[in-house]
Amino acid sequence: MNDDETTVGIGRPPTTRRQGWIKLFWIGVWLAFMTAPVRDLADGRHTAWATACGALGLVVFAAAYLVLVFRNTARPSDLRLVRAVLALLGALAAVLTLTLGTSWLVLFVYVAVSVGATLPPRTSRWLIPAVTAAMVGFGLVGGHPRDTVTALVFPALLGGFSMTGVQQLIRTTIELREARATVAQLAANEERLRLARDLHDLLGHSLSLITLKSELAGRMLPDHPGQAAAQVADIEHVSRQALADVRNAVTGYRRPTLPGELAGARTALAAAGIVADVPSEAPADLPEKPEEVLAWALREAVTNVVRHSGARNCAVGLVARRTLDGEILELTVADDGVGAAGSRPGNGLTGLAERLAAVDGTLTTSTGNSRSGSSASGKGFVLTLSVPLGPGPRAVP
Repeated sequence: MNDDETTVGIGRPPTTRRQGWIKLFWIGVWLAFMTAPVRDLADGRHTAWATACGALGLVVFAAAYLVLVFRNTARPSDLRLVRAVLALLGALAAVLTLTLGTSWLVLFVYVAVSVGATLPPRTSRWLIPAVTAAMVGFGLVGGHPRDTVTALVFPALLGGFSMTGVQQLIRTTIELREARATVAQLAANEERLRLARDLHDLLGHSLSLITLKSELAGRMLPDHPGQAAAQVADIEHVSRQALADVRNAVTGYRRPTLPGELAGARTALAAAGIVADVPSEAPADLPEKPEEVLAWALREAVTNVVRHSGARNCAVGLVARRTLDGEILELTVADDGVGAAGSRPGNGLTGLAERLAAVDGTLTTSTGNSRSGSSASGKGFVLTLSVPLGPGPRAVP
């Protein structure tokens, strides 16, 4: 089974029913602390009518709590509805505590947690202490044991303010994902504009010249066929030159660059839920062929990590080194996944080795990776590629 089908990332809504159930489980597991009210109902100390009403109230409380936290932690759908459900939870906690006893004071802890998970910080920072104070007040008014009341103060405050932090983490993650999507869209729009400008610069003059010479050739053709033929020859020359310019431009667009592949690696790893440590910049003024080879190698390596490794962390390193043969640029891709499967290199690694051989580069692999956080049990995979840069110094971030 694919891990993406069962894992719900921070700030990502569940996209399948299975992910929804998993998220509901992680929220509902904290209902285990409601054992005190359940045990109180099971002891038989209350009348049958009180037990039935208490059980119904507990079921309604738990259901409202689960739905509220499940649907409104990441982004509240309707703030008025959230406040209404919180008021219902508070009323149920108060009524059940006053009528059924000390064991039901724990419901106020869930009210405080719900406040921290769903309301804005400017509201929850005073409402959580208010809910805690109400719990203490109901405990003292009802004559409940002081040690029980005071023991619940810390969980109410800690749970409420902890959920405030969790809520901010989730919503900040959502905003970052949206910002990343916006930046990607803006980058795509800018690239389309650049392509349009380049094509206009490349073809505008040539097509205008072709049109002008075609008109001239058409006017000269009846009376001056020799001059018309010269214009047609010029049209052919301009057309061939325009075609060559377009081919060169398209080749430049198709050629992968190291900065572009670093950005793509960062996005691909993040989209797969892998913690990525990727440099933000690449060395300046790299030779075209070595840069292209490293860019293809990085794309292939990251694709393998995303598809096959099952890794949780991946680190990409880019370092310039001086050797006896000159300066080299070394690219390292290390993950903490399952490691290499088998002793033979796959087609991807074979292709990378062939590309590197064309620029006198080298490729090495190893299993067991401490850099990306794997244990010493042999898990993890490290791919190291190096290409010569020549004698000139280059600054590497």
